[in-house]
Amino acid sequence: MVEGLHRVVVTGLGAITPIGNTVGEYWDGLINSRNGVATITLFDASSHACRFAAEVKNLDPTGFLEPKESKRWDRFSKFGVIAAKQALSDSGLNIEEKNASRIGVIIGSGVGGLLTMETQAHVLADKGASRVSPFTVPMMIPNMATGLAAIALGAKGPSSAVATACAAGSNAIGDAFRILQLGKADAMVCGGAEASITPLGVAGFASAKALSFRNDDPATASRPFDSDRDGFVIGEGAGVLVLETLEHATARGATIHAEVIGYGTTCDAHHITSPSPGGAGGAQAIHLALEDGKLMPETIDYINAHGTSTPANDSNETSAIKTVLGDRAKQIPISSTKSMTGHLLGGSGGIEAVACVLTLKNGVIPPTINYSNPDPACDLDYVPNTAREHKTKTILSNSFGFGGHNVCLAFRQMI
Repeated sequence: MVEGLHRVVVTGLGAITPIGNTVGEYWDGLINSRNGVATITLFDASSHACRFAAEVKNLDPTGFLEPKESKRWDRFSKFGVIAAKQALSDSGLNIEEKNASRIGVIIGSGVGGLLTMETQAHVLADKGASRVSPFTVPMMIPNMATGLAAIALGAKGPSSAVATACAAGSNAIGDAFRILQLGKADAMVCGGAEASITPLGVAGFASAKALSFRNDDPATASRPFDSDRDGFVIGEGAGVLVLETLEHATARGATIHAEVIGYGTTCDAHHITSPSPGGAGGAQAIHLALEDGKLMPETIDYINAHGTSTPANDSNETSAIKTVLGDRAKQIPISSTKSMTGHLLGGSGGIEAVACVLTLKNGVIPPTINYSNPDPACDLDYVPNTAREHKTKTILSNSFGFGGHNVCLAFRQMI
């Protein structure tokens, strides 16, 4: 951290995930190795090459959304707004006219309103232009989770939406962190939301050979760092945090969950989907996060890996970690919570940041489930299959996305 910048703390958490629709349910699922992957129910996937996903289940918007809103909003926006409301409630922060301009929102999304786009494209083709919904554009555009959350919360401060693919949620948190460090706001509601389990979303990723095709055993399909991995499992949901300057949080007597201390972000400038050789771009992001937080390798107690379960990511991420952390890498517990939640694309960084904060608070590291056959190219401690009690003071969270986007966030216990 640069001298003179404000310290930034986490005071609120919200999560809508395939393994739980509250922060408590999500954490219980993580530490009990709950698997959120099953056959797709959101549409008829019988003709698809991949027929399973990690869906959000039994979400009741009552108390969060009005019936009219629930009908008009795209699924990703619903997830983002509900998670934002959860996080704000957890923080105890009251947004009023006198402070609204000092509180902002940044919710990233890799794809945005894909379901709306697909649905209305069919309407256009089948029924003509006059039948396309007037809500099509505001439902579809990827900034709408941010916009609707800001409206719902009354937050009038810095507002934007990051669209850096699978790094979007982490970029949103990092960008909010920077705004607060610089004193441009007192609090930020930030994270990621995604809902791309649609016919086009699944077919597109399947055609790119990015997904697992383990249709005979979906529950074991997301298997990061395992030698038998064959692709990621698409998931959906949202993770949102409330960040505040330490001064602001302390002045109002807020409960502080953790501190954000580092943010590194880079671009591979290499390939539209594949990481740079040896994970060089990811390594640089990790290095920058350490540098930003004034951290040495020996201070890192846990890494929440990007860990997608794709052949390319997991070996390259392992290389990136070893490049930056050297001999210390083999002593650090590393896990991929995507083994349980699937890959939420732009929402993944949000729920994984929530997992990191909860790990710091509870002294338990979530596992990497479905890990049974070690890959020689992935030779670190991936906390296989069962959660581990382990006190942590400083944690890293990695997120990498198509287009070569790389993010690393650093969190620590309050000191």
